[in-house]
Amino acid sequence: MKSARCKIGKRNRASPRPVVFCDFDGTITQRDVTDEVLTQFAHPSWREVEQEWTCGAIGSRECLERQMALVEASAKELNALVDAVAIDPDFASFWRFIKKSGLPFYVLSDSFDYIIRRVLKRAGVNGALRNGTHMFASALRVKGRRWVTAFPHDGTPCEHGCATCKPRIIRRLSGGRGPVIFIGDGFSDRFAVDEADVIFAKRQLLAYCRENGVACHQFETFAEIETALRDLVHSGRPRQR
Repeated sequence: MKSARCKIGKRNRASPRPVVFCDFDGTITQRDVTDEVLTQFAHPSWREVEQEWTCGAIGSRECLERQMALVEASAKELNALVDAVAIDPDFASFWRFIKKSGLPFYVLSDSFDYIIRRVLKRAGVNGALRNGTHMFASALRVKGRRWVTAFPHDGTPCEHGCATCKPRIIRRLSGGRGPVIFIGDGFSDRFAVDEADVIFAKRQLLAYCRENGVACHQFETFAEIETALRDLVHSGRPRQR
């Protein structure tokens, strides 16, 4: 696997403004919302399915299909859980910076559109990101106490069996417009990093990058990413930590 490195200016020297792609669960939110949902509402065997995924026996699409089939809860119960989810305290400021700077920003997630929209609304996010044109995620409908899932962005056929094929979306949307920035925290983000010029990572993604010799910037909150992107926009390279 190649190492993702800071290649600012190589894609398009005349237009170095970055294109930013961001995970949702555990990145914009402080904890993984899908795991919270499963812990609260699913049969405990969801953890056995999770282990199959982390061991590489199945892809994230099959993992989520099987796990969500184990969930039983009403829309009211789901909404109450989602509305209690903590968001990164600096994400709102980061979002204002993104809008003011006019940087293309996309959310890529295996998580569910229903949940993401509700969380983003509470964070004051609107427009293209919340209405779906800049958000790529799994789909969820609640029918009584059962949940119906769909995977409109799985990139069929995806060699990794992903619920949302992040590398394919990044390749399609970046289009050489500028350096690709990827922000993530989890195991499901590992396939996206090969498409990025600059990576901001924490938790499982940070461990994966270190284990595989992939250059990245460690972060804890979006305040650090905002500072680095300001440097990138103004000088053409992010400040090295």
